Amino acid sequence: MIIRKIGLLGRTYRHMQRYRDILGVLFKFGFDDLVVNLKVEQYLDLGRQIFTSKARVKVEALSRAQRMRMAIEELGPTFIKLGQILSTRPDLLPADFMAELQKLQDEVPPFPYEEVEKIITWELKGPLEATFEQVDPHPLAAASIGQVHRARLLDGEDVVIKVQRPGIRPLIEVDLEILLHLAMLMEKHLEGWDIQRPTAVIEEFGHTLERELDYLIEANHMERFAAQFIGEPRIYVPKIFRDASTSRILTMEYVQGIKSNSLDLLEAAGYDLPELADRGADLVLLQIFEHGFFHADPHPGNLVVLPNSVICFLDMGMMGRVDRTSRERIVDLIMAVVRQDMSAVVESVLRITVWEDEPDRRALEREASEFLDQYLFKPLKELELGSLFENLFQTFTKYRLRVPADLLLLLKALTSMEGLGRRLNPDFDMIDKAAPFVRRVQLQRLHPRRLAEDIFSLGTDMLSTFREMPGEALAVLRLARHGRLRIEFEHKGLDPMLINQDRTSNRLAFAIVLASLVIGSSLVILAGIPPKWHDIPIIGLAGYLVAGVMGFWLLISILRRGML
Repeated sequence: MIIRKIGLLGRTYRHMQRYRDILGVLFKFGFDDLVVNLKVEQYLDLGRQIFTSKARVKVEALSRAQRMRMAIEELGPTFIKLGQILSTRPDLLPADFMAELQKLQDEVPPFPYEEVEKIITWELKGPLEATFEQVDPHPLAAASIGQVHRARLLDGEDVVIKVQRPGIRPLIEVDLEILLHLAMLMEKHLEGWDIQRPTAVIEEFGHTLERELDYLIEANHMERFAAQFIGEPRIYVPKIFRDASTSRILTMEYVQGIKSNSLDLLEAAGYDLPELADRGADLVLLQIFEHGFFHADPHPGNLVVLPNSVICFLDMGMMGRVDRTSRERIVDLIMAVVRQDMSAVVESVLRITVWEDEPDRRALEREASEFLDQYLFKPLKELELGSLFENLFQTFTKYRLRVPADLLLLLKALTSMEGLGRRLNPDFDMIDKAAPFVRRVQLQRLHPRRLAEDIFSLGTDMLSTFREMPGEALAVLRLARHGRLRIEFEHKGLDPMLINQDRTSNRLAFAIVLASLVIGSSLVILAGIPPKWHDIPIIGLAGYLVAGVMGFWLLISILRRGML
């Protein structure tokens, strides 16, 4: 999804009402300090009147994290989805904010069945009866982007239809454009946020939502996911019915099972809960360390237990990918933590994360040592792998290290599965379950076939480099000979100074014009140049009036920025 910037007057005007609603909610829940620090009013010329539309709630007894969750829930689907993603970003938010955002509920009132019929008819280009024998008018579930209905195909097979909420795409597009503008203001006005690049977060979030809004992408995910588990009896993936699916509706097999967090029902049905915990963890770790394509949101609602302890994965709108190199770097980090080799921990973290200026390695090693001292002497059953790495990356954010999006999805998957495993079995140990997969990745690196592939690849790269080097050097020499060689330098940290210089020069020019108006008007009045009004030259009066307006305008502009 391409997110357009809204700095232009026309686009800002078209987004004004939604912008007012968003800022009004922020004020309502006590975030007016954030609005002031972002200096939104100077871009939208809204002033304080944006806050009059919503009464302020009593926030004294609520934490800032709780107020953020409540504000996000009121702002609607785009913000709820963003909050769910931010709940997995230890590099952006403190632990208490992440814990609170994990409580966000993506449940909204359903939209009318008449709309469902219209959408299905439009998408399938024919009457509903041409595809379905019947459709249950009462939804099984309703979320912010779509809702699910049971149905039956003409051949008698039971299915479920996921139908996209009408009008959701334009709303999300407007919200994303406003979020991008707010992210730009955060980078500009809030100290330290230029390092975390919130604009990049919003752009990545836009891509994620674009994939979730296209149900055919989810269908592709489900078919690829099923293909990598062919012959695996422990897992089941519902079938997709392509003839009854489009970008806005998704028809899949109806699966009857027990949700993985319904402990009483599972026990009553005779399931072994510790075995289910082990099986679910094995399947998630297999997705990550063997296939590199994994379910990024395996929360209890997305895992259903079928007869014979078969686990069915649902809702594959959000999937993660991790290539072989990234998997091996994650394994290196895990092994360095286990060995308590701080130098290797720092090296692995630097290879995994994204950074612009290399941080102080000695300070990083000291920070890592102090952090791991809090974890490594706990009993293994009390040690949580997902939270350990979340907190580790959060600790390193002060060194301006950014965690790639796919790695954050991996941490989200591990944390979700670990939490579910602990609910099913209080003695569940994710580290113990991950150990065989870690050893397997290490052994694969030493396999003769893998070594031969690496040597061949390295030799090919070196040969290609040697072949291209003379041509590249010759191209540089030709540019130098013709006087077209150009070296570019990028100055960093000068933007605030340049902005202040521009503001100062503009105010100086404004003051000169103002003084000229006053002096010129005075000369006209003294000279008595007609036409006159009560013996006072009208041109001189008009000049004084314009000068007065300009003077007040300049004074107000200075006062609004807190500098007289």
